[in-house]
Amino acid sequence: MSERFSFKLSATDGRARSGTISMLRGDIQTPAFMPVGTAATVKAMKPESVRATGADIILGNTYHLMLRPGAERVAKLGGLHRFMNWDRPILTDSGGYQVMSLSDLRKLTEQGVEFRSHIDGSKHMLTPERSMEIQRLLGSDIVMAFDECPRADRPRDEIAASMELSMRWARRSRDGFDSDEDHSSRAALFGIQQGALDEDLRRVSADKLIDIGFDGYAVGGLAVGEGQEAMFGVLDYAPEMLPDNRPRYLMGVGKPDDLVGAVERGIDMFDCVLPTRSGRNGQAFTWDGALNLRNARHAEDTAPLDAKCECPTCANYSRAYLHHLQKSGEILGAMLVTEHNLWFYQQLMRAMRQAITERKFASFAEKFRNLYSSD
Repeated sequence: MSERFSFKLSATDGRARSGTISMLRGDIQTPAFMPVGTAATVKAMKPESVRATGADIILGNTYHLMLRPGAERVAKLGGLHRFMNWDRPILTDSGGYQVMSLSDLRKLTEQGVEFRSHIDGSKHMLTPERSMEIQRLLGSDIVMAFDECPRADRPRDEIAASMELSMRWARRSRDGFDSDEDHSSRAALFGIQQGALDEDLRRVSADKLIDIGFDGYAVGGLAVGEGQEAMFGVLDYAPEMLPDNRPRYLMGVGKPDDLVGAVERGIDMFDCVLPTRSGRNGQAFTWDGALNLRNARHAEDTAPLDAKCECPTCANYSRAYLHHLQKSGEILGAMLVTEHNLWFYQQLMRAMRQAITERKFASFAEKFRNLYSSD
């Protein structure tokens, strides 16, 4: 039986790290990519197919699940793992991102966030304590502290006030999580560093989180429109402000070259909707770069998506067939390209872990950058 939570580094190369998170529901090899299962489903994928890609952990969404089908109902049905047939670890976000993204539907106070459901307009109150309760009801293995995620283009005084509020909410999240001994004896709690693009604010945030104490730490407030260069600028210093014996999680990232650049700067965990969203829209990620299957040049191409890929899509279907499915709007097209993209992301994580172990990460990253370039 694994421990409740532990993190052990097995190799480093520069700032890049490879290791293992051990939890009761299984080990998570890092660097790790978590497919996003917003509404108790990774879109266009069966859970067993997600596991076949090599994913050790998936992400669920507190905000969406509290609205539909409801956290209490999920608990009544045996918890999120049983509900969606996933027996591995699940990380749930806190709802903090929706505080930012649905700002036109909410009212923010010291207590928490009052908002209207985007589904039916009903009123709800989400606080650090309620976020912890929802994540407990879902049966989350890695619980995220409740925070506000400000946009980087807000004035510095607003970003500072938001960060301080998030740190007060982090303390309340810690207390709320610890108040349920049964759940806290089986799950882990991560804090979230805020401060947008300001190094001094990031330092203050990191120090406050460390003082509270968490099992892991996320670098929040990035991938919200600031661009890769600005994001990497923050990652040049932010991860090293956090404990090196705890996993570091970059939330909501990203494109393949984002992942490589972030691992290069000391990040251990990622999540992003990109591989599944792109799959539904005909964009495939390959070892030769990204390609658009809707492009006419694929109409008579009998080659697989990626000759180097081990996934079932590449083993059984041609680019021509996938092009046809995409142009025809067939559901199978979304399913097959999504499956490929998730396999590719997991193969990329394995390749990075191997490069770190062999102390060849710098050359790996440079070769990869020659294939992928950000917008």
